[in-house]
Amino acid sequence: MDIRLSQCFIAVDDHDKAIAFYRDVLGLEVRNDVGFEGMRWVTVGAPSQPDVNIVLEPPDADPNASRADKQAMAELMAKGLLRGVIFATDDCDGTFERVSAAGGEVLQEPMDQPYGVRDCAFRDPAGNLLRFTQPLGM
Repeated sequence: MDIRLSQCFIAVDDHDKAIAFYRDVLGLEVRNDVGFEGMRWVTVGAPSQPDVNIVLEPPDADPNASRADKQAMAELMAKGLLRGVIFATDDCDGTFERVSAAGGEVLQEPMDQPYGVRDCAFRDPAGNLLRFTQPLGM
């Protein structure tokens, strides 16, 4: 049995800001931009990983969520308390310079971690935590 990651989801509150960040700052390609019943989903991904997609979706995208749950999601996102995404890079310091020069909100400058990576961290325009890791010795 072969199981691979196909899609992951990141909640965003402004798709245009998210596209500007994920496409223009991180260099991901926009693969799909779909509107349906007043909602919008944008799919991005790394050109080097054509079979892995990141779906940028509104925090209230789940049609089964109650109004209170949707409000709670929006509040958690505004506080930056939703789970994040970890990206692999072959140049942590270069990635840090590129994202910080573009105005990314720095949470952690590049540093060597005891678990074998050099990493840095930012928040995207919606407040999501993004980490960029590079194996030590690369």
